[in-house]
Amino acid sequence: MDIKEDVKKQFARSADSYVSSKIHRLGGDLTLIEMAQTEKSDLALDAATGGGHTANALAPLVKRVTALDLTPEMLASAEKFITGNGHTNVEFVEGDAENMPFEDETFDIVTCRIAPHHFPNITEFIKEVSRVLKPGGRFLLNDNAAPEKDEFDHFYNKIEKLRDYSHFRAWKKSEWFQMLELENFEISEMHRFEKHFEFENWCTRMHLTNDEIENLTDIMVNANEDVKRKFRIEEQDNQIESFQGEAVLLSAVKR
Repeated sequence: MDIKEDVKKQFARSADSYVSSKIHRLGGDLTLIEMAQTEKSDLALDAATGGGHTANALAPLVKRVTALDLTPEMLASAEKFITGNGHTNVEFVEGDAENMPFEDETFDIVTCRIAPHHFPNITEFIKEVSRVLKPGGRFLLNDNAAPEKDEFDHFYNKIEKLRDYSHFRAWKKSEWFQMLELENFEISEMHRFEKHFEFENWCTRMHLTNDEIENLTDIMVNANEDVKRKFRIEEQDNQIESFQGEAVLLSAVKR
């Protein structure tokens, strides 16, 4: 199956759970809205809008928000959520974040939250963000990040891929810096923060089978002590209760 079809299939069956997900709905990383330094005249794009939480937060602060997503079911859930909150200045567009259906230099702000780890051609996404942004426009990014140490990077991406076949890669913080600067972005602000995952909820959201949950449990229970310490893996009676990941939140300006 094509990678993009994997993404659409996975999110189609999980659309409503992403709207209600505590991590997506209440995450402290929604401070990216404050970092956007919005003005009432701004045209904003929320790429891979998912449950629509970022577009919803942007709507009262800007002239118009375009919510873009590859999956029709996600867009429908996001539209129900956002219009239910009374916002009328949000447009919903089905499309690929790596090949956006917009004219050059259309937007003042582009946001993308908890999505790029699904993108198979990340450099194409960054080029597209640059293309659709006006000169001096702001790009606000939040995504799960892989640790800089290769062993930890491999472990984190392995368990995420086993949990979610639409996961492609969580990038290191250093990789984000390099990729953005190569496309003439200047990073003006960056934060690294920790993310706490309750194992049962983490699995349930992806509709995993008992065998898949047992496989992930075995991998985490039998991980070496360095990995367990890094990811704060909490277990009891050979069952995983929780673990900790990390994310990067940054603001970059198109030059």
